Amino acid sequence: MENTVQPSFNELIKRRYEELDEIIKQGILPFEYSFNVDSDSEKIKNNFVEGTEVNVSIAGRIMAIRRMGKASFAHIQDHKGKIQIYLKKDEIGDAYDIFKLLDIGDIIGVEGFVFKTKTGEISVHTKKLVLLSKSLLPFPIAKEVIDEEGNKTIFDQFADKELRYRRRYLDLIVNPEIKDVFIKRSKIISSMRNFLDSNGYLEVETPVLQPIYGGASARPFTTYHNTLDTQLYLRIADELYLKRLIVGGFNGVYEISKDFRNEGMDKSHNPEFTMMELYVPYKDYNWMMEFVESMFEHICNTVFNTLEFQIEDKMINFKAPWKRVSMIEEIQNKTGLNVLNCTLEDLKSTAKKQGIDISAINSKAKLIDELFSVTVEPELIQPTFIIDYPIELSPLAKKHRTKEGVVERFEGYVMGREICNAFSELNDPIDQRKRFEEQVKMREAGDEEAHQIDEDFLRALEYGMPPTAGLGIGIDRIVMLFTNQPSIRDVIFFPQMKPEVKN
Repeated sequence: MENTVQPSFNELIKRRYEELDEIIKQGILPFEYSFNVDSDSEKIKNNFVEGTEVNVSIAGRIMAIRRMGKASFAHIQDHKGKIQIYLKKDEIGDAYDIFKLLDIGDIIGVEGFVFKTKTGEISVHTKKLVLLSKSLLPFPIAKEVIDEEGNKTIFDQFADKELRYRRRYLDLIVNPEIKDVFIKRSKIISSMRNFLDSNGYLEVETPVLQPIYGGASARPFTTYHNTLDTQLYLRIADELYLKRLIVGGFNGVYEISKDFRNEGMDKSHNPEFTMMELYVPYKDYNWMMEFVESMFEHICNTVFNTLEFQIEDKMINFKAPWKRVSMIEEIQNKTGLNVLNCTLEDLKSTAKKQGIDISAINSKAKLIDELFSVTVEPELIQPTFIIDYPIELSPLAKKHRTKEGVVERFEGYVMGREICNAFSELNDPIDQRKRFEEQVKMREAGDEEAHQIDEDFLRALEYGMPPTAGLGIGIDRIVMLFTNQPSIRDVIFFPQMKPEVKN
């Protein structure tokens, strides 16, 4: 097969600017103001009837061009897919000369009638063509090369995941199938919101900038407000403000919000992420487990019309009831250690045996959490509630009403990933202050993620908060599950990235 020399990237850009200059010289506006669109690729294909002539007006991005002298074919891509257009010089006149100056990536508007080609492809016979936006950078389009023996090789010039995350706008064009992930994400959130609304709970908004951060164990992002002359924090959780609203008398509130944590990044962590938090008075964590089961069944049925999902190599079933197991018992089953009745040294010794680096861990809470993560989490494949956490891990949850040393808390797990967290919320201000004071000691001992004392929140509790069940769900993580994506970056339009290295 004859080798051809491919032009360099800079040469391709230079050519596009030359084409732009020629377009302008011919009195054509290269970046239009508007275009009347009355159809799309999907509608055209679905509504086609042989023997009828239907006029349409569509717009889209050129993704392929096949020129044949005085006639040409092209494929344009709109928000619904791709469709072929057919152009003849003797029908569109000077616009055909403009078409010769167009490239893959240019956005055009087309008016014409729908027909079927001899090869059976539904297409638009162009009667009018308008350039809407000239693309000045060449697209990384997958290329297919056929050798002398007929073997096909695909060269995907946009397979670099990091580059796809950085230039999501380009990723969406070149790999339009990923749009489905984000459409599903939107539908999942809408389904959750509809479920919460239908149960009578009020969607609210609470501060993103907070004078004291709390509601989770995490390091915050800090900023400074000049007028107030004070340091502020991007919220790490919505919990403490939502509980204030329960004190104020609301009968159930929720918020779907962006939270921010200045922590490490991996396939399940992004410093900016989406949470749903819900607080319902006069309920407890037992009620909340059943509520979570119902909500997930609702999402599965309304968005996907099934309760079963192929996730990686496992078939996952979200049908209620989910399995319920004790955190304490599971750790003991895996390690032989009862974490409620052991010393700090016992925990360190057991952690070392599990290959855990304990050099930077100075608290029982952190050690217990690490032991659980290493020994138990990976085996939680089917939807499972881990219940009854040690009190050290849960400074905002009520003590268990019958079991010493634990709180009424659960976390939901699927495929070894945490997808939700819930408490019977602590509403005793005296106990809450003691818990905060213990957290302060942990901070002084080096735990940067331990809670601060929020005096205003304590004051709110002192006025009286009813028994309350609280829930937090990581939206990004459940979208990962339902769409079978390997990384949180695959379900966030614009994930955080390291600064781009400039050559």
